[in-house]
Amino acid sequence: MNQPKKFALIGVGGYIAVRHLKAIKDTNNVLLASLDRSDSVGIIDSYFPDSHFFVEYERFDRHIDKLRRAGKQIDYVSICSPNYLHDSHIRFALRSGAHAICEKPLVLNPWNIDALQEIENESDKKINNILQLRLHPVLIDLKKNMEQAPGNKKYDIDLTYITSRGNWYFASWKGELQKSGGIATNIGIHFFDMLIWIFGSVQQNIVHLLQNNKASGYLELERARVRWFLSLDANDLPAAAKENGKRTYRSITMNDHEIEFSEGFTDLHTKSYQEILAGRGFGMMESKPSIETVYTIRNSNPVGLKGDYHELCRTVLKK
Repeated sequence: MNQPKKFALIGVGGYIAVRHLKAIKDTNNVLLASLDRSDSVGIIDSYFPDSHFFVEYERFDRHIDKLRRAGKQIDYVSICSPNYLHDSHIRFALRSGAHAICEKPLVLNPWNIDALQEIENESDKKINNILQLRLHPVLIDLKKNMEQAPGNKKYDIDLTYITSRGNWYFASWKGELQKSGGIATNIGIHFFDMLIWIFGSVQQNIVHLLQNNKASGYLELERARVRWFLSLDANDLPAAAKENGKRTYRSITMNDHEIEFSEGFTDLHTKSYQEILAGRGFGMMESKPSIETVYTIRNSNPVGLKGDYHELCRTVLKK
C-alpha cells in the first residue's frame, strides 16, 4: 500500500482552501503544516486537526525545513494565497523539494511563467495549476465534439458571469489591481482558460468596458467568436435572479443554445488532485495562454461600443 503523501498548505484561511483540504483528505493524504495571516482557521479541525498551523511565514518556513532535515520532507505544497504571492510561494515549494499545486491564476504576468519554467527545469519537481473546468464531464464532451466538427466552422459564444460582491471585496487585496490582477484575472480566468482549451488560441482580443467591478470585451478564437461580460455589481443581475434572491448569475451560450454545466462541480478539486498525484496535472504551458489573455485585457484601452460587443455592455455604457 502506498504511503500517504505529505502536504503543506499556504493560505488555509481563504475561501478556496476548504476544497484543497477536502481534496487532500479524499485522496488519503495528510496535511502536516499550514499557513495564513488570519487565525480564523477552525475549519482545519474538520480535516486535519493534528496539522501544525502558523501565522508567520518565517516560522512556517523554518518548520518545513526542519521536516526536510528530519527526513520527513513535504511532498506537495498547495497554494491558496493571494494572487500576487503565487509566484513567490511556488518558488518556496520547489526550494523546499516539493511539487507545487497552485490555484488560479498561476501568476499575474506571462513573463513570470518563463522565469518559473527555468526554476522547474532545474529541479525534479513540477508546478501544477488547478484548472478544474477542464475536468468537468460536460466540457470534456464539448471539447470532443469541437474536435470532430468541421475545422472551418466558428461558433458564436456569449459568456455572462455576474457574482455580486460587497464593499469588503474592494477593501481586501482582491480589489487592488496590482495584487489580484483585476476582475478578468480574479474571476474570469477559469472561463477564459476553458474557452481557449475548447475553441483554440486567441486571434483577437478587444476590450469594450474595463472598470474595477465590471469588464466586457470580445475574443476571437480559432473556432469561436466570444462576447464576454464579467461583473461584481448586483445591479447587473437579471430581474429573475434578483426576484429569487440570487446574487450570482452565470450563462454561456453557443449559437444561442445554453451550455449547461451548473452541476458536477462538487468534486472537481478532488479530481484535480487525483490527476496531479497520478502525474497528469496541468502545468505552466497549459496556463500561459489564459495568463496572456487576462494580462492583455487589464492593460487595454477600452474602445466603448464599437464592433461586436456584449448586450450588457451596451446597458452599462448607456446609463
